[in-house]
Amino acid sequence: IDEIEALSSIYGEDWCVVDEDEKIYCIRINDCLDQPKWTLCLQVILPPGYPTAEPPIYQLNAPWLRGQDYMELANSLEEIYVQNLGESILYLWVEKIREVLIEKAQSSDPEPDIKKTSEEVDEDDGDDFLLDYEPIQEDPIKMLNYITSESQEVDEELPSIHHGNPITDRRSTFQAHLAPVVTPRQVKRVLEKLYENKKIASATHNIYAYRIYCEDKQTFLQDCEDDGETAAGGRLLHLMQILNVHNVLVVVSRWYGGILLGPDRFKHINNCARNVLVE
Repeated sequence: IDEIEALSSIYGEDWCVVDEDEKIYCIRINDCLDQPKWTLCLQVILPPGYPTAEPPIYQLNAPWLRGQDYMELANSLEEIYVQNLGESILYLWVEKIREVLIEKAQSSDPEPDIKKTSEEVDEDDGDDFLLDYEPIQEDPIKMLNYITSESQEVDEELPSIHHGNPITDRRSTFQAHLAPVVTPRQVKRVLEKLYENKKIASATHNIYAYRIYCEDKQTFLQDCEDDGETAAGGRLLHLMQILNVHNVLVVVSRWYGGILLGPDRFKHINNCARNVLVE
């Protein structure tokens, strides 16, 4: 608790409480320039055993962070944890990330190329700091092609799709869709089927997350997609992790009505998803 209060004081508006009960937090970190070129969001879940027995569960979100850059930064954070076992390490993590961003700003690395952002980014300045950058993504369905294209398996049957009750707030409408899935190929097929529906295809965002339990390896195959609503996919996946759901794909469609909702839109996305999972 002392650490959380201190970090909240140190980072001010760059510190966000995503879920107080589940101890989920997000910190926006930049390169300290007047007009930051490099920004990254660190999202953490503090498990019951933190800091004495368990490390934070974390996610690094940035449009440019992939491949070698991601591995190097993740390794640095793991190293800090190992060197400071049993101690509070979030401040050390944030400052290490900031150090990396400052190095990038001072180097000859080209600035990140940002193409797709949420509607609410420019107009909603300061309302929700998570809306800084959106990873450059292809069509959400194409993202799964690399997983499934190599497979020679016969196409699995298309799973049944359940549609939840829509939630409307200030002319924006949110609706969740759910399907049981056991392979990435089924995820791809469900997404393709949903996109055949013209109304769903025309949604401003189709955010999704899935978790597939691999019995033989006793691990989860899981992924998420923001589709322009920055950080929404990660929050949806966190919700599914907290509820400990297995072998399910949840898609939340949002039709933007022209009125900014600020952080309320994340509440509606999660509520839609939770309702359809309970059903």
